[in-house]
Amino acid sequence: MTRFALTIEYDGRPFMGWQHQDHGPSVQQALEQAIHKITGQTVRIFAAGRTDAGVHALAMRAHFDLETKLSAFRLREGINAGLRPNPIAVLACDIVDDEWHARFACIGRRYLFKITNRRAPLTFDRGLSWQVAPNLDVEAMHNAAQVLIGQHDFTTFRSVHCQAQSPIKTLDSISVTRFGEEIEVEVSARSFLHHQVRSIVGCLKLVGSGKWSKADLANALAAKDRNALGFNAPPDGLYFVEALYSKESETE
Repeated sequence: MTRFALTIEYDGRPFMGWQHQDHGPSVQQALEQAIHKITGQTVRIFAAGRTDAGVHALAMRAHFDLETKLSAFRLREGINAGLRPNPIAVLACDIVDDEWHARFACIGRRYLFKITNRRAPLTFDRGLSWQVAPNLDVEAMHNAAQVLIGQHDFTTFRSVHCQAQSPIKTLDSISVTRFGEEIEVEVSARSFLHHQVRSIVGCLKLVGSGKWSKADLANALAAKDRNALGFNAPPDGLYFVEALYSKESETE
């Protein structure tokens, strides 16, 4: 058996999320079916993260084991052909050590949330960005967001369906930047709770619109209570950007 690592890009709009679901298509299912088409083998793919319905990825990492004489290049080409017309692309396919694991070897994850701050309806970016019509104060959003950096109990920003053993997470960095009418929120941590990024962005929108202050965000964090949350941002603008690994962990 050979272990292959994939780097995957996908548009999350047609899917119920990364993980297999009984009530709709998933990214994991589409990839496993594509691999079966070209190899005849049934595999199980393990990813660095589990994105929700409608959430996108620019470079999700995943791995699977396969008995094959195909090179990594040919396997990538075959998977991409088998994926059509799904909006999923395998950007890279590499052979890795048998002990390497896309999830457990991951030492950091980075998400991006895109907000389009304008009144005109979205056209090309519909479903790919969150439209917010009122003007947002990006400086206030960025300044308030810094209270979330470090190790905290993020119960307030955790979905009631979250399966993590502990609500305590360490946020390494968070930034809010404007590029014209586009606002980008970048968040980095070793791992995240279910809905954590969307919950944070929803509260930062309240700060940007003047409904919350930095102190309100700090109080919501300190409450350790989901009822203290402002609201969840929609999945439209959320992207899994990067999974980080030590160089030693990816050597064959």
